[in-house]
Amino acid sequence: MRIETSSLICELPTPSEQLIAGVDEVGRGALFGPVVAAAVILPASALPQLALAGVKDSKQLSASRRLKLSQEIQRQAIDWKIGYATREEIDQINILQASLLAMRRAILKLKVKPDLCLVDGKQSLQELPIPQQSMIKGDQRSLEIAAASVVAKVWRDDLVMRLATKYPDYDLAANKGYGTQRHRLALQQYGPSPQHRLSFSPCRKI
Repeated sequence: MRIETSSLICELPTPSEQLIAGVDEVGRGALFGPVVAAAVILPASALPQLALAGVKDSKQLSASRRLKLSQEIQRQAIDWKIGYATREEIDQINILQASLLAMRRAILKLKVKPDLCLVDGKQSLQELPIPQQSMIKGDQRSLEIAAASVVAKVWRDDLVMRLATKYPDYDLAANKGYGTQRHRLALQQYGPSPQHRLSFSPCRKI
């Protein structure tokens, strides 16, 4: 495992044969669509190359750069999987619990069982039969978590782009489901779609 400090990737004293999964979610603050998580297991040999390629927190990358890096991460990964929680689940159990559920689902879908899961955030995943370590701002500190954030962001954006053709009134192609001014105005004009999170106040008020 390597931890990113500023622009450096530093070795931690973990066995080289240990398989580490980075886990992160995206879409937590959106008004529309599911919350999506990715779990990514990278070989230690790929970490320096991916660091030099610019893998970091997906929010700090352009859409085109994220796409290229996601493809490279998937190509080099030992295994990677997507998990998500639906809009209905978000409204039923709240966004925090839905985010944790999405991350747990992503991990459990892995065909290769990791020795350790690095989980972005401060919450532990309940009933996870694999050792885990939560990491605040993990997408800035761990290359494995950053890689997961990139893969999850590209996957979710692609999903929202496809849903945008079904729900054309909300400017989803531009906002990816987040609460921009145009999105909120569209909610006021057209009301929420079946994919809007009714437990979120901009949708609930309407």
